[in-house]
Amino acid sequence: MPGGGVPGGVGALLVLADGRFPAGGHAHSGGAEAAVAAGRIRDAASLAAFCRGRLHTVGLTAAGLAAAAAAGLDPLVLDDAADARTPSPALRATARRLGRQL
Repeated sequence: MPGGGVPGGVGALLVLADGRFPAGGHAHSGGAEAAVAAGRIRDAASLAAFCRGRLHTVGLTAAGLAAAAAAGLDPLVLDDAADARTPSPALRATARRLGRQL
């Protein structure tokens, strides 16, 4: 694959890796806005706690799936595993659409 094995090449990798460049739906807060609106994020300490929670839940799941993909596991099996961990049909559809854009 061109781009060192990265689907979409180096350009796609750079877009996803550059935190200063909000690339449409790929740049998201992971629900921080909703947490602010609900009063769960009020200050720097509660934002840090929110981020730690995301890291220890969604982050670990994403890291595990990425590691399995890097190890060569069947992408269709990993796709099914990701689906099982994404309860919302709308979120699954959005994730697929964003993935196809790469």
